[in-house]
Amino acid sequence: MIKGKSGKILIVDDNPDILSAARIFLKRHFLQVDTEKSPESLPNLLMNEHYDVILLDMNFTKDVSSGQEGFFWLDKILEIDPSAVVVLITAYGDVELAVKAIKEGASDFVMKPWENEKLLATVFSAMRLRESRNETESLRIKNQQISADIDHRFQEIIGASPAIKKVFETIEMVAKTDANVLILGENGTGKELIARALHRHSLRSSEAFIGVDLGAITESLFESELFGHKRGAFTDAKADRTGRFEVASGGTLFLDEIGNLSTTGQAKILTAIQNKQVFKVGSSQPIDIDIRLICATNKPLYEMVDKGEFRQDLLYRINTIEIQLPSLRERLEDIPLLAEHFLRQFADKYDKPIRSLSNALIKRMQKYTWPGNIRELQHAMERAVIMSRNHVLDIDDFFNDSQRDKDEHLNMDAFNIEEMERILIRKAIQKHSGNITKAANELGLTRSSLYRRMEKYGI
Repeated sequence: MIKGKSGKILIVDDNPDILSAARIFLKRHFLQVDTEKSPESLPNLLMNEHYDVILLDMNFTKDVSSGQEGFFWLDKILEIDPSAVVVLITAYGDVELAVKAIKEGASDFVMKPWENEKLLATVFSAMRLRESRNETESLRIKNQQISADIDHRFQEIIGASPAIKKVFETIEMVAKTDANVLILGENGTGKELIARALHRHSLRSSEAFIGVDLGAITESLFESELFGHKRGAFTDAKADRTGRFEVASGGTLFLDEIGNLSTTGQAKILTAIQNKQVFKVGSSQPIDIDIRLICATNKPLYEMVDKGEFRQDLLYRINTIEIQLPSLRERLEDIPLLAEHFLRQFADKYDKPIRSLSNALIKRMQKYTWPGNIRELQHAMERAVIMSRNHVLDIDDFFNDSQRDKDEHLNMDAFNIEEMERILIRKAIQKHSGNITKAANELGLTRSSLYRRMEKYGI
């Protein structure tokens, strides 16, 4: 018997005693057991409820013994739900009828009066078939999605600027090779996304992609995490552990923040890459590994090599191909695309009726320096969507006071006339607590001129 109740069962029979007996017995084993006297109710029932197993009588009062009415309703059920699991029941069944029923789409066949244990075994078997069909359908949908994703080139990376297109071209050229790749770029530029894109478009895409944040691993756990350990190798080693190199074998290993490695850690990584072998802590037996290595860092590795902080031989090993990711301020054309993507994502997530960004906000976004790059834009958009009560996001919804003050200071230094005018208007309105007449007088403008400028700058 299956542990815990699960499953929805429907019994269709014109005999109330049969329905009552079957329901009482099966209710002890399944979560929900519904009964129905009239097969004419089946279409409406199946449109409003999904059953794991349907027990269907083959002979109703209109047709006592031929089973034709049962076949008619079997076809109807499968027409409504092609994956339905139907067990046919009859008091007049024979081998030929059973074979025909299964050929017509029934999953099994039982005779009444039935033995309870046999009925139970049949329904459990039918339940497992339904689960199998659901899993198969889920896998089919997943495979369709994977195929669609593959057809949509680099759909996980948003952008159309020349800078990001250059990255796409590099991915296309190197993805199907086993060349080691080094991804360089500031924090928040999407280094892991690029690593995953390389894996997805590689010949290893059906194998594992294992990511390791080297900046988050302590020196004491470094070998255990990356190479694994044997039980009893150290105090807390209560069981064998498989390291990340071994888990990634056959697939891709992504070492993020490799610039944070100590010189000792660098030497151990280099040895593993060179020998294509690792040793678990506490073991003298080598484990062969077959990985495609992708590394990433925001550190200036070449300067670190000159200072003796990073091994030159390791740098040569990991940067067969080098990808330099542009900062967000180097791909201004992509800011509207990214912002709209995050807006849709968070508006759906938080069920907010926000569907667009004001032109003034987009212009301001393209003038902001984005020190945190795409990650900062993503977090700022999430905050703005949560806090906004408007249908269109505007500047005041998006930028907080510290960002505005910092941005305005930078723009004043840049002597951008339009931006300076916007800042002066905003400060004048703030000074006079929103009184447009007083703000216009101080700025030497008419009210109508000030209103036009406020509309122009999205104030």
